[in-house]
Amino acid sequence: MNAAHTRKPNKPAPFPTREEILQFVHDSPARVGKREIARAFQLDAEQKKELKKVLRALEQEGVLDRDKRRYADPGSLPEVSVVVIVGTDRDGDVIAEPVGWRGPGDPPVVRMLPERSREGALGRGDKVLARLTGNAEGGYDARVVRRLASAPKRILGIYESAGTEGRIRPTDRRLKDDILVDPRDVGDAKPGDMVLAESLPGRRLGPRHARIVERLGPADGPNVVSLISIVENDIPTEFPPAAIKEAKATGPAPLGDREDLRTVPLVTIDGADARDFDDAVWAEPDTDPQNPGGWHLLVAIADVAWYVRPGSALDEAAYERGNSVYFPDRVVPMLPEELSNGWCSLKPDEDRPCLAVHMWIGKDGRLRRHRFVRGLMRSAARLTYEQVQAAADGNPDGGTAPLLENVIRPLYGAYRMLMDSRAARGVLELDLPERRVIVGKDGGVVRVETRQRFDSHKLIEEFMIAANVAAAETLEDLRQPTMYRIHDEPGRDKLDALREFLGTIGLKLAKGQVIRPGHFNQILAKAAGTRHQQLVNEIVLRSQSQAEYAPGNIGHFGLALVRYCHFTSPIRRYSDLMVHRALIRGLKLGEGGLEDDHRDFVRVGRHLSDTERRAATAERTAVDRFTAQYLADRVGATFKGRVNGVQRFGLFVTLDESGGDGLIPVSTLPEDFYIYEETRHRLKGRRTGREFRLGDTVTVELLEADRLTGSMVLALVEDGKRVEGRRPESRRGPAPGKKRGGRRPKR
Repeated sequence: MNAAHTRKPNKPAPFPTREEILQFVHDSPARVGKREIARAFQLDAEQKKELKKVLRALEQEGVLDRDKRRYADPGSLPEVSVVVIVGTDRDGDVIAEPVGWRGPGDPPVVRMLPERSREGALGRGDKVLARLTGNAEGGYDARVVRRLASAPKRILGIYESAGTEGRIRPTDRRLKDDILVDPRDVGDAKPGDMVLAESLPGRRLGPRHARIVERLGPADGPNVVSLISIVENDIPTEFPPAAIKEAKATGPAPLGDREDLRTVPLVTIDGADARDFDDAVWAEPDTDPQNPGGWHLLVAIADVAWYVRPGSALDEAAYERGNSVYFPDRVVPMLPEELSNGWCSLKPDEDRPCLAVHMWIGKDGRLRRHRFVRGLMRSAARLTYEQVQAAADGNPDGGTAPLLENVIRPLYGAYRMLMDSRAARGVLELDLPERRVIVGKDGGVVRVETRQRFDSHKLIEEFMIAANVAAAETLEDLRQPTMYRIHDEPGRDKLDALREFLGTIGLKLAKGQVIRPGHFNQILAKAAGTRHQQLVNEIVLRSQSQAEYAPGNIGHFGLALVRYCHFTSPIRRYSDLMVHRALIRGLKLGEGGLEDDHRDFVRVGRHLSDTERRAATAERTAVDRFTAQYLADRVGATFKGRVNGVQRFGLFVTLDESGGDGLIPVSTLPEDFYIYEETRHRLKGRRTGREFRLGDTVTVELLEADRLTGSMVLALVEDGKRVEGRRPESRRGPAPGKKRGGRRPKR
């Protein structure tokens, strides 16, 4: 008789540890439920009961966040969330934040993916219901599910009459269609006027309608170009009456307990077009026998904290602005003119209060010691970079000749020591030209040129960096809250993309080690003098993180500094004013110091980083518009240029002569179907194999230059003739395996 075969029960899978559960949740691209966790670890019915207890405990401890029975890291957002648009990043991508964020730390950055919508581009303040997925930067990518009701969207544009209805031609290049205006909604606007309008609700399909709410004057009037950027970016231009009243009531500061610096020949060195002077410098050889070959430096900064007290109307107005904004034809100042061009401007031969730092550096350029004082100074001269450089090169003028031996030469002596220290640290040394637009009195562009850069520029930069480091070190020693200027190292994904691209042009970036600025400098040095020089500088810049303001210190990667803050420009940066106040309180230097309950440094850091990005966007788009205005009369002319961006829809080209940027649409390239290869920064013809790569030199014809939007359309020129291309109608979709969308390159 055969014995019956008995089946042994399956052995249960090992129960996961807390760490394994947390790691699984962390690695999941979206929130996960108990069922997904149990399935992943192959848990049986009894183990699922235990899992429920563990998940509850992890939630109570705050290491897991639960939303509708689904789990994620603390502070993670639900897969579908309401977000509000807060602006654009340096790439031009629209970014948002979750509405009502209550998680730990800063809200995560939500990057909105491109969408096709009849409702127009998303703008600051718009709210949308979005579907989120985590990205490699630690934030989220979002696609719009639907737009939510929000305040009427503002539209800036030129009003034009069109029969029985009016039209507004928008200044925002993302708005492709004109907006209709009913005659009853025109107000006092006349055809050709620049107007501000608000969008009216209507059908999803069909033309958009708007109501004109403000007439800004003739569109061809002076200063209208910068006005467009100001309005588009919501930059405040009018000071509240209370702030104006406080500014008008200011006057000279008494000497009192201040250190009298009026006999020290401090000088200001700025651009010829500078409108305010808030830093002055002086140097002499150090006489201390313990510091042979060393230098004594003095950097004096306008004492804005004396005039702008915490909680005052001036303070609130300055905080709202965050910084001054500089356009080719005007400045939108952080402080009223009575201060920015008056009592806080270090004018020659006038007594001015200052916060100053004495610094002693060794012959190696390293900071040995420093001392902050509150002083009263009297600038010996207002000099320009060009004047100082000419004097140092042996060509002094009437203003610099008397200062050459006792002021200018010592400044250069100390500067050479500071440059030695800079080289030893291994600071990231990018070489990128900067455009300068010269505007005439009539508001027209006289010329667009590359801004010259002298050793005198670098001298002031190095003196300011040294003073900023001294301020950060002092605040740390005093245990005072500090608004650091932080710059994180590049993210892994950006480094991987950079390595892959550099490999295509025969350059290699070290892998498997801690990245330092010096590694990038080695790449830049290898590219110097080659046809890839400008291209490599651009690509390395794009791989970098963005500098920010924050009370938590992570150092400054680009400057290779362990600690760094902004101290040297309180007229134009609110961050510097906060540093001044912290120094005054910590060193017990009198009135106007920091108050404990006045500002939340975390919130302020986010706000100041946002206003800085807002200002940079406004300044860049204004320069684009001025450049388009300058070139509008040269439509049909040919120019030399270089490809500075490659996207599936075409090539962005920077013109050598003016630095202006224009687009060659892919449909105008030599006839072929072009595959967009993102990591190689190129378009490649499927049939011909022809490539258009980042950094290529090209000749182009200017087809359009729209000063309203700042956009320019170009066409490729070969053998002296414009290329007439046509992309096949049947192959208009994206290349196989590629996603739609794309971002405009950083500029």
